[in-house]
Amino acid sequence: MTDDVHDDLPDEDTLGRATIGTPARFAAGVPAVVQTVKYAAANMGVVKGARMLLQLNQTDGFDCPGCAWPDPPAGERSHAEFCENGAKAASEENTRKRIERSFFRDNSVEELSQRSDYWLAQQGRITEPMVLRKGATHYEPISWDDAFALIALKLNALDHPDEAAFYTSGRTANETAFLWQLFVRQFGTNNLPDCSNMCHESSGTALTDSIGIGKGTATLDDVHHAGVLIDLGHNPGTCHPRMLSALQVTKRNGGKIIAINPLPETGLMRFQHPQQVLQVLTHRSTQLADLYLPVRINGDVAILQGIMKEMVAAEDLRPGSVFDHAFIREHTAGFEPYLQHLRNADWNVIVEESGISRAQIADAARMVMSSDRLVVAWAMGLTQHRNAVASIQECMNLLLLKGAIGRKGCGALPVRGHSNVQGDRTMGIWERARPEFLAALGKEFAFSPPQKHGYDTVETLRAMHAGTVKVFLAMGGNFLSATPDTAYTAEALRHCTLTAHVAIKLNRSHLVTGDDALILPTIGRSERDVQGGREQFVSVENSMGIVSRSQGRLPPPEGDLLSEPVIVARMATATLGERSTVEWEALA
Repeated sequence: MTDDVHDDLPDEDTLGRATIGTPARFAAGVPAVVQTVKYAAANMGVVKGARMLLQLNQTDGFDCPGCAWPDPPAGERSHAEFCENGAKAASEENTRKRIERSFFRDNSVEELSQRSDYWLAQQGRITEPMVLRKGATHYEPISWDDAFALIALKLNALDHPDEAAFYTSGRTANETAFLWQLFVRQFGTNNLPDCSNMCHESSGTALTDSIGIGKGTATLDDVHHAGVLIDLGHNPGTCHPRMLSALQVTKRNGGKIIAINPLPETGLMRFQHPQQVLQVLTHRSTQLADLYLPVRINGDVAILQGIMKEMVAAEDLRPGSVFDHAFIREHTAGFEPYLQHLRNADWNVIVEESGISRAQIADAARMVMSSDRLVVAWAMGLTQHRNAVASIQECMNLLLLKGAIGRKGCGALPVRGHSNVQGDRTMGIWERARPEFLAALGKEFAFSPPQKHGYDTVETLRAMHAGTVKVFLAMGGNFLSATPDTAYTAEALRHCTLTAHVAIKLNRSHLVTGDDALILPTIGRSERDVQGGREQFVSVENSMGIVSRSQGRLPPPEGDLLSEPVIVARMATATLGERSTVEWEALA
């Protein structure tokens, strides 16, 4: 390897073509249908693409790898239960293109690093395990046995298990995630950084502080029946298009929507449902936001406290008319001090920090007070601020004042991105697992899990820089590009003795490596996994805490690929040997 490998590169396919134009009048509609068909046909062909789309998010099909928005209950799903983003993600995962061994023979790592991320992803599926030896310039094939032996050699040569880190992508299914954390803890460490560290970690922290669990409380039915829904820091038209159809139901049921976001995103304003023919033919669309508040960046605490300050004033005038005092007495603490804090808040500071006039804040407060059914939704526009936890705690304070927890049409809704990022945490992918979880895990598998907290993503990067983490293994994802400081991450990866990635397609993380590097190809969620003559399935957990089955139906690519559970099981067997108390083959 040389220093000429690029850790970051502008996309030559879009460089110089960015333009500023007039925003679209509405989100989705016919353009979304056209793009969906184009994606599927280009990647898979018309017939196979259509078959795949009809299985996407169906009860007997597979879960979309695109995002964590929930599916309607069985019996209420349309035949096209997907969005443009999901169709793109699923069709790219099932592309007809293949990366053969000749590709790596003809392209050095340095040459590949000079290509854009888009170009790398468009080359197709990796079909056999590949290794980049220390000092080599090209990846070359390696058998699975030899790949697992290399991982075992590097891991068992460490002075302590804490010198290894095991990353998890949010697309990893529940079964794989459980086996992954079990392997890691049997190895002897809690170093389990994951993509949640970089997106909704603040949601988990704030929710745990507020209600005792790091998950939302609203269901899809609650969204449909919300009297008022506040959506903060979110562009659903781009990030969660299927949420738009749920918001359309909210509106048809008489609900009101408040959009709080620095930019007036089209998806927050109007939506044309591409499956509703009359809307399409008549060029009509549904107005979503009844009130749009262009908050100043990171002004969410101020605007939320301003709304609640208005509510306190109304409550003081008409005691018992605004807040749910029975709920507050039974289920909350600190009510009176918090009310005094709101009374003392300076309106000049609130207006200045939020960028919203007092009159607009009063409008929002009146809407919130007009209904006893309140849902508060937020996404990474809130979660990635330095004071994200404080912002989300104010979301929860608003819900608690209204008693809007555990009732129909009410609740907290952190809208998560990766399709199983919440499920991974449920399965134990957490560097700070609770003692109760570790005790139960140890009892079930007859071992003593490590108790010392492990490294999260940032701590892992610092440890790799310091040389105290020497082996980095990734279950999916694109770690280099996902982390906020690409150059720093690249330096950290280059300090490792081994970097290994379970992957479907090529990405830049495979090019910026440690002394030795492995790419371990796996099948996709949409593909059949047959073990011992029996078809397997996996499960995933969506943003609303609902666990569902995902059954691959498509044939996997020809080649030497393994499913993720089998990869973990064989890696654990090779590494732990007789030290393990787990029958890994039976769990794969």
